[in-house]
Amino acid sequence: VQLQASGGGLVEAGGSLRLSCAASGHSFSRYTMAWFRQAPGKDREFVAAIRYSSTTHYADSVKGRFTVSRDNAKNTMYLQMNNLKPEDTAVYYCAGDRAIILSSISLPHQYDYWGQGTQVTVSS
Repeated sequence: VQLQASGGGLVEAGGSLRLSCAASGHSFSRYTMAWFRQAPGKDREFVAAIRYSSTTHYADSVKGRFTVSRDNAKNTMYLQMNNLKPEDTAVYYCAGDRAIILSSISLPHQYDYWGQGTQVTVSS
């Protein structure tokens, strides 16, 4: 599976962006898909995930502001980001794997497939 993230950009605080992660290959619908982000000088952190069942999971820092979704017919995952804050500034990566257990869903090293990242910058 190859993943390609897109949709990043520069936005003012309070604004919105929608990221996309397009997947190539087979069996996308069976994958748990996730978004992670990494700010300069910080570790990669979990943002949100959506399982093959479409169950969603979010980091506390983005609950109520971000929404993860998927369109299996288009082999694409999305991250709708509303009410963006300067602390959301980071490179956002999409990731996928077929064998993620619930307790590991927020752990980046559990994912085998990664996109190249897209920069999100939120100005104050």
